[in-house]
Amino acid sequence: MILVVELAGMATKAEAAYPVSTDPFRVKQTYLDTIHIDQAWAAAGDSQTSVVVAIVDTGVDLTHPDLIGRFVDGINLLQPGKKPYDDNGHGTNVAGVIAASINNDKGIAGIAPNAKIMPIKALEADGTGGEAKLGEGIKYAVDHGAKVVVLSLGLNKYSDYLANMVQYAEDHDVLLVAAVGNESTSVKYPAAYPTVLAVGGVDPDKKADARSNFGPELDLVAPWDVYTTALGGGYQYQDGSSMSAPQVAGAAALVWGKYPQMSAYQVRDLILQTTEDLGTAGWDSHTGYGLLRIDQALTKPYTEDRFEPNNSRNEAAKLPIEAYIHAVISSSEDQDWFVIDAPYDGTLELSVNTADPSGIRVRVDSGETFTANSSSGNTNNPFTIKVTKGRTFVQLQSVDRSRKTEIRYSLRTHFIIYKDPYEDNDKQFKAFALPARSQTLKGTFHQKGDLDWFVMSLEQSGTMRVKLSVDTARIDPVLLFQKEGEKSVTYDQSGDGGIEVTPLMDLLPGNYYIRVSNIKDYTVPITGEYTLEIEYTPKLIDPNEPNDKWYQATFAAMNSVYEGLFHNNDDVDWFEFRMSKDGLAQVNLTNIPSNRIIYATLYDSSMKEQGIFSNASGSNQFYIEKALSQGTYYIKLQANQWFMNQLYRLKIDSYTLVSGFVDINGHWAQDAISELTKQGVISGYGNYRFAPNQSITRAEAAAVVTRALKLTKRKEMRFSDVDVSHWAYDAIAKAVQADIVDGYPNGTFGPDRTLTRMEMTQILARSMNMTGKRRGNSPFSDVDESYWGIGIIKQMAADGWISGYPDGTFHPDEKATRAEFVTMLLKVMNR
Repeated sequence: MILVVELAGMATKAEAAYPVSTDPFRVKQTYLDTIHIDQAWAAAGDSQTSVVVAIVDTGVDLTHPDLIGRFVDGINLLQPGKKPYDDNGHGTNVAGVIAASINNDKGIAGIAPNAKIMPIKALEADGTGGEAKLGEGIKYAVDHGAKVVVLSLGLNKYSDYLANMVQYAEDHDVLLVAAVGNESTSVKYPAAYPTVLAVGGVDPDKKADARSNFGPELDLVAPWDVYTTALGGGYQYQDGSSMSAPQVAGAAALVWGKYPQMSAYQVRDLILQTTEDLGTAGWDSHTGYGLLRIDQALTKPYTEDRFEPNNSRNEAAKLPIEAYIHAVISSSEDQDWFVIDAPYDGTLELSVNTADPSGIRVRVDSGETFTANSSSGNTNNPFTIKVTKGRTFVQLQSVDRSRKTEIRYSLRTHFIIYKDPYEDNDKQFKAFALPARSQTLKGTFHQKGDLDWFVMSLEQSGTMRVKLSVDTARIDPVLLFQKEGEKSVTYDQSGDGGIEVTPLMDLLPGNYYIRVSNIKDYTVPITGEYTLEIEYTPKLIDPNEPNDKWYQATFAAMNSVYEGLFHNNDDVDWFEFRMSKDGLAQVNLTNIPSNRIIYATLYDSSMKEQGIFSNASGSNQFYIEKALSQGTYYIKLQANQWFMNQLYRLKIDSYTLVSGFVDINGHWAQDAISELTKQGVISGYGNYRFAPNQSITRAEAAAVVTRALKLTKRKEMRFSDVDVSHWAYDAIAKAVQADIVDGYPNGTFGPDRTLTRMEMTQILARSMNMTGKRRGNSPFSDVDESYWGIGIIKQMAADGWISGYPDGTFHPDEKATRAEFVTMLLKVMNR
């Protein structure tokens, strides 16, 4: 790459024009050590050219003892004819960072001893100001000899006027330096314009300060905390990107003082190419190209192409989506590769300008190409490509493939966010129709003056709340809500980057319009998204009202669903149902809203209370089971808090109880289960269920056999898995004593293991003292002579105690059910 003439080798002949500072408060200026100011002063040389730095701010304390003698004439744009005195203190803070006198036995040391300050008062006493005065301040500085303009201020709003003033400075070879802002959001203007050095802040550990704004326009960072001059002749600690920016301005003054032949873009590039890379390698959105290193800016040679080596896709240099750079293609063998990370889908505009007649060919990922040369540069007609969120690679190379000499060029990138899928909806009559439900959608302001209209048609009354939020401070969201034919209501309370929320509104059926926009003055395309959240709850009607009294009770037929809600905290719902015969009533209450408790009180026909029931906190359902006699009953429902956005569901069923069970009516083992229940041999699970088809465990089998055979003698057991606290310990001990059951060789009994059909057969055989026989053939096709229980099976089958399945099998290792066990047991008891 080509070096600027006069610069090569100059850095090695530096003399210490500025010795290390002896100012009394220099020890408090730790930020100067972070940017290596002592080494920079040593390298500055003894022929420093004076450089005028304009401070467009609140003015400057013109009588501060550490700043006297450091000024050139400035201007007060707020009160023409008066001096630009500081009535806030901010401008004085900035001035001290740049140009406080060094080694004058007073206070602090400014970064640039060669700098002269041009104070331009463009901000009010409260630190506020508008684009007109800022632009006027820039133009005044350019027209009156400033080489550097520092703007430790910012606006979220893009301005064509301010953009023109920034370009005016660039056209007149004046460098602009600006603070990015301190709100942890988008880079402010004018820092966001491509030719302005946008400066963020880092903490003492060189980590981006969480408050420092960030984004694709950020160029570099400098220390966030400083100790500097204060209004009234004093000194103070200050922080913010407002204090980072003047450090870069001071660095620019030192660079220009040493290399006065450089242009503004070269000074800008030199500062960026000598930064200390932080975080992610190369450029990133939180630290830019890195930390300001003044020493390196004054000692490292300048190159016209700071992105080398970037000769291949793998070496592609990172560029932000908003950039303005200068670079060089050294020959036909050279290629320049760049990679751009788009934060959203959208359009990327590339402007390439070169004075070379043969030109540069530009190629992007999609395979599209275009050519820029001296006669067809595309500043006014940039090459436009569609990009998706993520990486896009750009390749530049000489059109002339035999070329041996260099081509210098500039490249400007500009990003335009995607058009959202609801367009074209910029007019109310073009409003995009939304379904009548709660929903969340994202949209953009992709063009100048973009407005987004939506309409929702409600067929029933309900409540609605609308929330509008944004992901960038460049949007000051405005939300309009209107019922068709009525006056609109506008919500604009929160300011830049804020959130607008309507109150919870009660709405009648009709058409409702929602308009989303940026504040009137913020009309340019914005790189950012808004999120519109609509919370709509239709008001539901209780179909059973009035049923607030027992004599108004809604009759609930069995196995039918009834829905309801509670429209206030005093509302109660009564239901009536009838038991045609004695049985078990089951009441199911489901679809209960979260954080609601429903209480159900059961009454008989004489209004005698039969019980109060409720769901557990947070549960959306519960059910009641209660054995009831034939007759009429009532249920009263009441909630701990009303709700109208959801219908509860009530369903009542009744079941015939047979021997106290609801699950044996009509079962093939019904008679056996009823008989043994009557005798007290078996019981269910305490919820009106016997579970006849459920597998029986070894402990359950031992307990039933012990009760059935009325065993009394007990043997002390030492099974490792059955201690005296086990519920079936006594029954198992008696069954073991009677030699009906026993354990396993490993010393366990396996009380919770399910019983197989073979084990069931063996237990019942042993209860009848059957030992089995070996004669004869196996009675079942799936039990051969080698099976361990073949003898018992032969004897039990021969005596008619067991039978297999219709296909001639027995399935000895299948699990035995409770119904099978009690049926066989009853046969044994009745033998």
